[in-house]
Amino acid sequence: MTRLAIEGLNVWYGNVHALRGVSLTVGDGECIGVLGPNGAGKSTLFRAISRIVPSTGSISLDGVELPSTPEKVARRGIAHVLEGRHIFPGMTVEDNLLLAQFSARRSDFARDLERMLELFPILRQKFRTAAGELSGGQQQILALGRGLLMSPRILLLDEPSLGLAPIVVEQLASVIPSIRREWKTSILISEQLIELVFAVAGYIYVIRRGEVAYRGEADRSSVTDQVLGSYFGDAG
Repeated sequence: MTRLAIEGLNVWYGNVHALRGVSLTVGDGECIGVLGPNGAGKSTLFRAISRIVPSTGSISLDGVELPSTPEKVARRGIAHVLEGRHIFPGMTVEDNLLLAQFSARRSDFARDLERMLELFPILRQKFRTAAGELSGGQQQILALGRGLLMSPRILLLDEPSLGLAPIVVEQLASVIPSIRREWKTSILISEQLIELVFAVAGYIYVIRRGEVAYRGEADRSSVTDQVLGSYFGDAG
């Protein structure tokens, strides 16, 4: 079953054609990777999906075209964990997490909060701590936990490894499959870090200069040369 379907997506920033006819699909329960160098259009794609930036083309969730505003998209079941985390540093971990209840699709928020804290025990330990006092990895976990509390059908993870130590990236790679299984959500993850995407995704798209340069199974043994050729091309 196709959960998210994107057809012919275009985004313009003034005279700059940032996305050029991008099409991709995410199936129910899948983790799909979007690879590409800096400036390729990965974050623009995710911002278009969540309606932060205007676009042309079709974006549908469960066969229904997405609404036109970010808050309505969130209520339909798309949680976007933005590049750079975008937490509120002056608020506690608890207060940052409680913000998710305004967009959560399920009514039993307290139960979901407890489930999330079991998955990320560090957030329970830091529950009353100001978010700005957390390490970079802990802030990423906070952003991810807040996204999960929206009970999404699709979780968009935009460059989650950015600025993280290798050991934290390994922890992230180990928890993403658990999120898929336990929260029964599909995941679309964008990354420059190839190894993270190959560790968690079943299918990949490579974006270069705003276009899909490659798509295929995330199988290191069969697609490495093609993927790397697309990935390390000039981003423009």
